[in-house]
Amino acid sequence: MSGLEEVLHELESRFEVKRVRTPLSVIYEIPAVIKYFDRGPTLVFTRVKEDVCGVVAANLVNTRSKVMYYLGVGSDEELYRKILDSESKVGKITEVSSHDYKEIEVNLEKLPVLKYYEGDAGRYVTSAVVIAKDPETGYHNLSVHRILVLGRDVATLRIVPRHLYTICEHYRQRGITKVPVAVCIGVHPLLLFAASCSPPFGFSEYHVASNFMNADVRVCDLGNGVLVPIDSEYVLLGYIDLETLVDEGPFTDILELYDKVRKQPLLKVEKIYVLRDVPYYHAILPGGAEHKLLMALEREARIWNFVRAVVPYVKAVRLTWAGGCWLHAVISIRKITDGDAKNAIMAAFAAHPSLKHVIVVDEDIDIDNPEEVEWAIATRFRADRGLVLVQYVRGSTLDPSAIDQEQGLTTKMGIDATYPRAERRKFEKARIPINVRELIEKLEVY
Repeated sequence: MSGLEEVLHELESRFEVKRVRTPLSVIYEIPAVIKYFDRGPTLVFTRVKEDVCGVVAANLVNTRSKVMYYLGVGSDEELYRKILDSESKVGKITEVSSHDYKEIEVNLEKLPVLKYYEGDAGRYVTSAVVIAKDPETGYHNLSVHRILVLGRDVATLRIVPRHLYTICEHYRQRGITKVPVAVCIGVHPLLLFAASCSPPFGFSEYHVASNFMNADVRVCDLGNGVLVPIDSEYVLLGYIDLETLVDEGPFTDILELYDKVRKQPLLKVEKIYVLRDVPYYHAILPGGAEHKLLMALEREARIWNFVRAVVPYVKAVRLTWAGGCWLHAVISIRKITDGDAKNAIMAAFAAHPSLKHVIVVDEDIDIDNPEEVEWAIATRFRADRGLVLVQYVRGSTLDPSAIDQEQGLTTKMGIDATYPRAERRKFEKARIPINVRELIEKLEVY
């Protein structure tokens, strides 16, 4: 593992990195530039208008090619297998006694925390890896949570009913209402990706990160019993106060809509450590490409795994950008029988319950090209034989059109946009049988 400075040097050797030297504000200005370059170059904002500790980095995990580069994989199938394998085998975690951290003043308002959108409740940390130790098993959970800064040493975080919530309940059952945590900002992209995954409760995301990197994850205890990765740019030590609930939200979610206000526990920060004098603060644009990919890629792997159990060959899966990389999926398969596409649709819904619409296409369709997908729907889909409706089923609570958004109750739709096997020639797209790229490269154009 390495700090973000080393990661940025590595990215510069292969991808575009833009360093913005114009002083910009953490209020709207830096977010506006990140949004403009969404799915584009990695950004480093070297000058911030406000008096803050650190510089801002963004777009570290905003393209599929960057994630595949970090993981050392070259195809969709290798990517999916790497994710699934990393969630099932023990990695290498080494606790060390020495570290390079320097303690600074506890003042969250001095960190370069951004306010992204006008309807957001305030300045939000969006790349925070919250680490907690389960009091029953000693297992360390790493998960990504949005954090709303409320003052110098107080904040609040959104906790959904998953693993961190379960750990908090384990403390509550023991009569303990202050849950010790570490909040790490500016971690290695693969550790952030691991923290975005959902292995079974009790299997630490540290193992996932180690498997992603094919290396030891070195950790240390900075004083509250929670192990933290030694290369985090910022480490905030403190506790979640389960007895004190405050308003959290509104905040922009993955669908670029404002999530509602909820009562969430207070986060009390007692110490702040930094890795270097000018640390790198990783900002993730809510609803942007980084946010979507971190949420999507593990779910794509799960869909691929479920679908290949019912269809012999699955070429690729995409949770689409316009669907927030969450509600819409396109799946490319090679059919053996004409019922395979419908089985693939049902398997996808089972693999990722938040899915709302699924489109299944033949392997000749480029699922990264929305025009080709639409062409397949236009020419190969017929509603009376290819439409699948599943009514009154649990979906995503993010979907504002749900029948009951609180429970996520909705209607789901699958589209079989594959051609009947017996009529392949009738549905075959006309193609020119030469290598067009090679031809274009030879052209002399005046």
